[in-house]
Amino acid sequence: MAQTTSPVAQRSLTGRISPLLAGAACLLGANGLAMTMIAVRARAEGLPDSSIGLLGSLYFAGLIFGVLLTPFLIARAGHIRVFAALASVSAISILAIAFLPTGWLWMGARLVSGAAFCGTAMVLESWLNAIASNASRGRILSVYRIVDMSAVMGGQFLLPVFGATGTDILIVLAILYCLALVPISLASEGNPPAPPARLVNPLMLWRVSPVAIVGIFTIGLTNGAFRMVGPVYAESIGLDLETVAAFIAFWVLAGALFQYPAGWMSDRVDRRLVLIAFTVAAGLSCLLIAQAISETTLFLGVFLFGGFALPLYSLSAAHANDHAAPGQFVDVAAGLTLSFGCGAMIGPFIASLLMGAFGPAAFFIYTASLHLALVLFIALRMSRRGAVPASQRRRFVWLLRTSPMIFRLAGGDRSEDGQDLTEGSKENSDKSTD
Repeated sequence: MAQTTSPVAQRSLTGRISPLLAGAACLLGANGLAMTMIAVRARAEGLPDSSIGLLGSLYFAGLIFGVLLTPFLIARAGHIRVFAALASVSAISILAIAFLPTGWLWMGARLVSGAAFCGTAMVLESWLNAIASNASRGRILSVYRIVDMSAVMGGQFLLPVFGATGTDILIVLAILYCLALVPISLASEGNPPAPPARLVNPLMLWRVSPVAIVGIFTIGLTNGAFRMVGPVYAESIGLDLETVAAFIAFWVLAGALFQYPAGWMSDRVDRRLVLIAFTVAAGLSCLLIAQAISETTLFLGVFLFGGFALPLYSLSAAHANDHAAPGQFVDVAAGLTLSFGCGAMIGPFIASLLMGAFGPAAFFIYTASLHLALVLFIALRMSRRGAVPASQRRRFVWLLRTSPMIFRLAGGDRSEDGQDLTEGSKENSDKSTD
């Protein structure tokens, strides 16, 4: 007879993760709202498109610093203190926008915001990973994804309520960042063990999977650019704040809805074929947006773009894990996060320059071109490396682009040396290699 989780154990798990999920909802909602608000506010302040793009680039540069520094901070001070410190820094950096002059000081604030957000996300995901067992891991990850999607989508609609240019929206964001502290600080759960701090080795990741590292770098160039420049594009074609919020929310919602069919297909055929199909579709969606002549066509285009573009991150990560040895999972996770961060650090600035020079439609032509280039690269790699047999593929998992700790939560890695502990992590000696 199959064993079931007792109601007492279930309540215990719920009680342990509820404070973390409550803190995550405040944190993720605030961060998603802040990214849209900064873009709209900067445009209202008269910043050129290139400066708005640079604001996004520096935010993602901060994310890279967060990936590299947070494990050392956790080892020094523990999860709760690091979360408290970084959530406070997030609130301070967003409130500073109220009195800092536009320009380089805003950019410094966004750099700090990126590092602080990444650090708080790493704390939460490391903590959830420490609580999760192999039996509960899937449920915890699913609920966390629902919290993320709901908070980011819901947060967008606070923008038209409070506006983007006054101090009200900044106060609301600071409240959300501070509110995230309350459940975390009062949680009965003690500090879990600190995650291991590792240096990232991009060459190792290239040896494991060139498709994954190039794919996720390209996703950083495109999706990272959309997250910062997308609201600017929407405003530049005449959308009001309510419609801008819906524009971003549609993109997020579609990405969530399309994850399941992407995973279902990639678990059954060569993942690279699914990557090609979704990349082509994302590129065509960009062209649909670029030539949209009605709001209906625009929203159809952005829905399809989110649906096909957002799963590319998880597809690329799954392809990398198909080729990784068990002891490489943490290094692969860190490398993929760094690759995305590097792409996202460059993408918004390039996209904003193109928009400034050639008009709003140039942004989505740029994105479509990058998707085409990625298709060509994947096709080249397919001619040089065979597919991993279906029996040796690891299960597709929908991943959030928050921190490398999400890979550990999804993959079941809880050991000190990064050894994957799930049943599907056994090394396959007959995998195809370059």
